[in-house]
Amino acid sequence: MSKHRDGAAKAGIGLGSAIAVAISWSLHKSIVWAAIHGILSWLYVLYFALMRPGGLSG
Repeated sequence: MSKHRDGAAKAGIGLGSAIAVAISWSLHKSIVWAAIHGILSWLYVLYFALMRPGGLSG
């Protein structure tokens, strides 16, 4: 693995957290909500995917 990826893994940054923070920021523009959703990570991503208009099919 690359050094950059190893560093991110050690810092606790995961794909789910990154996606959750990006979605949260685009919707709420709030650091507090982005942090909360980053902690929930995949749970928030799945919730967003299921509850948005059109569901998973878009």
